[in-house]
Amino acid sequence: MAKVELFMPKMGESVAEATIINWHKEIGDRIEADETVVEIATDKVDSEIPSEVDGVLIEKLFAVDDVIKVGDVIAIIETEGDVEIDNSFDNDITSTSDLDAEKQAEELINKATNAIATPTITDDDDDRFYSPLVRSIAKEEGISAKELNTVSGSGKDGRVTKSDILEYVKGRTNTIVKKQSTSISVKPESGIVAPKKKTPTVTWSNEDEVIEMDRMRKLIADHMVMSKQVSPHVTSFVEADVTRIVNWRNGVKEKFLKREGTKITYTPIFIEAIVKAIKDFPMINISVDGDKIIKRGNINIGMATALPSGNLIVPVIKNADQKSLVGLTKEVNGLAGKARENKLTPDDISGGTYTVTNVGTFGNISGTPIINQPQVAILALGAIRKMPAVIETPEGDVIAIRHKMILSHAYDHRVVDGALGGMFVKRVAEYLEAFDPKRDF
Repeated sequence: MAKVELFMPKMGESVAEATIINWHKEIGDRIEADETVVEIATDKVDSEIPSEVDGVLIEKLFAVDDVIKVGDVIAIIETEGDVEIDNSFDNDITSTSDLDAEKQAEELINKATNAIATPTITDDDDDRFYSPLVRSIAKEEGISAKELNTVSGSGKDGRVTKSDILEYVKGRTNTIVKKQSTSISVKPESGIVAPKKKTPTVTWSNEDEVIEMDRMRKLIADHMVMSKQVSPHVTSFVEADVTRIVNWRNGVKEKFLKREGTKITYTPIFIEAIVKAIKDFPMINISVDGDKIIKRGNINIGMATALPSGNLIVPVIKNADQKSLVGLTKEVNGLAGKARENKLTPDDISGGTYTVTNVGTFGNISGTPIINQPQVAILALGAIRKMPAVIETPEGDVIAIRHKMILSHAYDHRVVDGALGGMFVKRVAEYLEAFDPKRDF
């Protein structure tokens, strides 16, 4: 007999922890190699962790709603005979590019450990179990054991989840703010941010349908509100004549499909132009960390994608500047297909440095997108429409029917001024209009 440890694997360069949301196997159950043992959730996607061996589950080291770190042993599987397992994540975790993630994971582990060690909250308090993450949040917010015991839990057996404690903290903050005097003024230069306003109370009748947000919708809502609070949004608009692109695509799409085995859409063509513009204006490809500007070394383009459920996700094309138009096309189609089939991995949606959203897919001529933090800009692609336009010719101006679209560029005014934001989107339009109709793919 041999005992094999099931680890929390490395799940993308920016993922340091996950939450257990469901055990597919119980102690004593037989497990086959590649069979799912446990389901986990990061801040963006759900994933399954399979067993690498045949055996029997003999120990579960974490419960549902517990937070686990990269490298944690999640369970023990007993097998017949000796088994060698290649725990390749050990090498990945200590690679140079992932030292920051390892450091973050170590800090999170220490933080959770300290939270467990605090005498104010123990497992014996009112016979309730609290995960390390819940304990940590409670400690940071100054919530005593007695107060924590009053928090309603929506998890299994009434367990308090991360969402429960955050919702409680939000209501607790609103109560405190309400008690404070509203006559106090704060100077902007003090750096103090005003407390969030209490959300309005909504009433409903028997004729109304009440729909509970799913987990992903809650995450999207929190992320969008956070982005608007963090970044002062400004949007610039430019109209682009894409007649050359439309005619070229119509002429090559059958040949492209036959030769490459996949369809060519407008999205990779637009991404190609955006990447060129980022190279011209690299200060669009940045993030803000306090009072520091992080200039990104890679150009990783996120593309907002609608899921069948109606939710939104942003898979990322890594090193988009190093890919040909064919390479971009295959990457776009591959990620879109994985999104539709709910097969995206955490690595597929991590590491983006600039985002594109195609509102034209739904017939919208323009939009004012919200920045995908921690990025500082996002471009919305409007619908391509036939429009009358004035064309300059050697014989004089004429009116012709052209294919046109509106590009909407939203950017973070803390670090991107109107000149840079406007010049960038204008440059994208210039690259689109200068598209070579005689090019190969």
